[in-house]
Amino acid sequence: MPTDTVQQPTVSHRLGFSIRVYGSSDLPSHDARGHNQERHLSVNLAYLRDIVLYLATNQIAFYRMSSQVIPRTLHEDGAALAQQLNECEAQIEQLAELIAELGLRLTFHPYSLVLNAVNEEQVDSSIRSLVAHTTLLDALGLGAEGNVVLHVGGVYDNHATARQRFAQRYEALPDAIRGRLALEQDDRRFGHADVRWIHEVCGVPLVFDYLHHRVWNPEGVGLEEALTYSLGTWPAGVRPKVHFCSARSEMRRIEGSTRIKTPNWNEHADFVVPYEFADWLHPALALRPFDIMLEAKARDVALLQLRQDLERFAPDLAPNVR
Repeated sequence: MPTDTVQQPTVSHRLGFSIRVYGSSDLPSHDARGHNQERHLSVNLAYLRDIVLYLATNQIAFYRMSSQVIPRTLHEDGAALAQQLNECEAQIEQLAELIAELGLRLTFHPYSLVLNAVNEEQVDSSIRSLVAHTTLLDALGLGAEGNVVLHVGGVYDNHATARQRFAQRYEALPDAIRGRLALEQDDRRFGHADVRWIHEVCGVPLVFDYLHHRVWNPEGVGLEEALTYSLGTWPAGVRPKVHFCSARSEMRRIEGSTRIKTPNWNEHADFVVPYEFADWLHPALALRPFDIMLEAKARDVALLQLRQDLERFAPDLAPNVR
């Protein structure tokens, strides 16, 4: 166990990034995924430990793991997952101690899991995968802030029925899974008003997404109202999380053409625009503390850049964000 790791500072808002690490030449695309998803869990756990040490070096307390840290076959085979977890017992214990020592928040955001699907086999597969996700979070000793974030899913036959179906499936889940789930609005089907309705039916905590709310908010719910409401859906003693990203605006040529592709404003930018971030966060300082997952494509590099930019452009805000 290292003795020179750095404890994370206590701040109102902890910044996080997802999956890939770009800021270290020692971790090229080192996100515990790889091409061989049949490999043993121990390999991905070793990669995850390297990432955890990188987080410690840069005082980053919030990280979204790839779902593929769990090899693909283990998502569907609980017995095989249990066996490999048992085989990795010492490795997991050491990693869990390191995570606890550093005060890290590790989460998942699987995109392929759909609780409100009409196809029951797809639902069963999604639930088995959720069991795998939550089992690993439990094994790593992560508390209630070790969340698995989901979207509502598809509209299918009817928008209202699809919302209701998610709420019913959520309520039917075992407590161990339900206690780790959080629900995020999306950018084209289910906006804040929809996930708000679902929360009021079944109580699932809500993850507010800044860019999604800008792109898809047909009911016209105010930005501050949506954020405040979402934060209030989290239990006392559990720090809420939100997603933030600027919209991508870079010029891109259409392949094989001299024409320019116009922006699709729901795409994530490579970096965070500091003025936009500061304008959004300043009014939120009066609210309860929350963690901010930056969904910028430059990942950790975007996070480190935003820290520097806030020191320059929003020095009054910078001490509250780390």
